[in-house]
Amino acid sequence: MSRKVVRSSKFRHVFGQALKTDQCYDDIRISQMTWDSNFCSVNPKFVAMIVDASGGGAFMVLPMSKTGRIDMSYPTVCGHTGPVLDIEFCPHNDNIIASGSEDCSVMIWEIPDGGLTSPLTEPVIKLEGHSKRVGILSWHPTAHNVLLSAGCDNVLILWNVARGEAVVRMDSVHPDLIYSACWNRDGSQILTSCKDKTMRVLDPRKGTVLINNFAEPLTLQELDTSSGVLLPFFDPDTGIVYLCGKGDSSIRYFEVTDEAPYVHYLSMYGSKESQKGMGYMPKRGLDVHKCEIARFYKLHERKCEPIVMTVPRKSDLFQDDLYPDTVGPEPSVEADEWFQGKDGQPVLISLKDGFVAPTKAKEFKVHKSLLKTSTASAGNPHDNSGVQSLRKEVKDLNAAVEELTKRVKELESKQV
Repeated sequence: MSRKVVRSSKFRHVFGQALKTDQCYDDIRISQMTWDSNFCSVNPKFVAMIVDASGGGAFMVLPMSKTGRIDMSYPTVCGHTGPVLDIEFCPHNDNIIASGSEDCSVMIWEIPDGGLTSPLTEPVIKLEGHSKRVGILSWHPTAHNVLLSAGCDNVLILWNVARGEAVVRMDSVHPDLIYSACWNRDGSQILTSCKDKTMRVLDPRKGTVLINNFAEPLTLQELDTSSGVLLPFFDPDTGIVYLCGKGDSSIRYFEVTDEAPYVHYLSMYGSKESQKGMGYMPKRGLDVHKCEIARFYKLHERKCEPIVMTVPRKSDLFQDDLYPDTVGPEPSVEADEWFQGKDGQPVLISLKDGFVAPTKAKEFKVHKSLLKTSTASAGNPHDNSGVQSLRKEVKDLNAAVEELTKRVKELESKQV
């Protein structure tokens, strides 16, 4: 008798589990837009979701601890004049988030610690350069304040966000709609997929194609016959790729190795309800004491449900084989340096004692005199909560002045 040899892997028994109802974010009207982005972005401080909005586009940003039922009157970020199509938190500052919209613009927002107390309508910066809707955003992984945006005009733009400048504009590379775009680990290359069924590896600074003609795939894994778009999430620390089908109700995960057949099926997390979008927590936001190796934020029609992926271990000590040093929030190069040709490797951190956020976050500075957009907020955007309260004060004073003027007019008419 021949015995089947089971491939040995520490991730063979990884299992997914949805958190209890009281740890979900409930009664949120997730956007009904038919678009292929994640609709959700997450970091250790906040979870952000694109929501339905009348008369423009909006997304909601909730502090991690604000679970349970969310009141309908909870303030949103609502400065776009068209539906929001993609959002992404900055990897180097947990309070900064970018949004792309059907109104052809990209906006950068600063969320105050503790979340919003009133609707946020004025962005820190508005980036204008696309002629059609903007559906793809991706921050540079190691360079501070560098953002990639791609629109339905088949144009890909690299922005120096602090200066409000479109530094690189690739408008002749893609002959058709850009489906997705992402950076490699150190941000020295960009990979795009396009409606013309071609994947391109690009030099981001020169805007040229490095590799365009991929040979045969190393391996081919058939999943199912569903026509839904796959949202892939890759963890370079563990070599696991998670595939979440939009409109599907499952998360399949595979281990990627250097030896043939290269991709090894591990398991599948399944549930009854389909997912409208998915957020993926950075490694520094996981609970290492529970051997958590990934956490997803699954969007239903009316709620956001965290799903935890765990490796079962008997010991509650730190498992250093599961948690090699991982990417931290510190950038390794500034935007100006990067555009001039300097690459930077990711700055790694240890998770042994759990991630502790630095006392002072990487400040988001805007060079006001160099901004080419008229909608940048005055002053230091780090004081955004102060700006909001000043605006409210001015509004209240204006209302008071109007009331006094009205009373004066009434008194004058009586005297006459």
